[in-house]
Amino acid sequence: MFFCLPAPISAGASSLGFPAFPSSLAPLDLLWIALAAVGAGLVNAIAGGGTLISFPALMAVGVPAVASNVTNTVALVPGYLGATFAQARDLRGQERRLRLLVPAAMLGGLAGSVLLLSTSERLFRQLVPWLILLACGLLASQERVRRWAAARSAGNPNPAPKAGAWAALPVFAAAIYGGYFGAGLSVIILAVLALMYDDNLTRLNGLKQALAFATNVAAAGLFLFSGRVVWPAAAVMAVGALAGGALGGRLASSIPPAVLRRVVVSLGVVVALVYLVR
Repeated sequence: MFFCLPAPISAGASSLGFPAFPSSLAPLDLLWIALAAVGAGLVNAIAGGGTLISFPALMAVGVPAVASNVTNTVALVPGYLGATFAQARDLRGQERRLRLLVPAAMLGGLAGSVLLLSTSERLFRQLVPWLILLACGLLASQERVRRWAAARSAGNPNPAPKAGAWAALPVFAAAIYGGYFGAGLSVIILAVLALMYDDNLTRLNGLKQALAFATNVAAAGLFLFSGRVVWPAAAVMAVGALAGGALGGRLASSIPPAVLRRVVVSLGVVVALVYLVR
């Protein structure tokens, strides 16, 4: 074996520098987490960046940073699945790309998740504000990346010639970040795909969604056996995220994505600054 997962932690115990997470959460804590997940699902459906809401909410109720990240990843997987199914028609004719890039995304997600579980709680807490600021920067640049990708694909309505096997390398690298933290992953993947393929933006978005889902499924699959998932929180978050995603789908036409994105980025910057000060 090339790595060992940390042993599961029970209340009051710790391993590799990780503090134990609460053995139970108060009803009000679960309600707060569920509401944050509704907000995350809504934001993801309209503008992206929901992790900047749900991850700090978990930390706010006393869940350690690494366990918060792990729980957040597991809880939001159903939302990625729904988004992937919603864009399934845009994947038609991209089977070869999927066969090449999905394994790269899954391997990168696994690598990132192993890296996270090998990071001490103290170090990860120190990285949290910088990771949030990085995610804010990615989210703030999302529309610019979309416009650039659209400009590259202008006049190329048909699938471009296939890229070589080297195309899997940048996807693998992006997925490592996705398995480690994940917020803003879609922006990175879209930029990578736009560089590799001269194709229309709709098809690239569908491929991006499938790769983000593969990354998160691989990471979540490993996290399930890590002993770091706070299951009561994950359960209410999964339900909340699905409800928020459905609500976001209904409100998408009435809430400008750019406005919502600015609000989420502003909140993320404030949260990061609070963590830096503390």
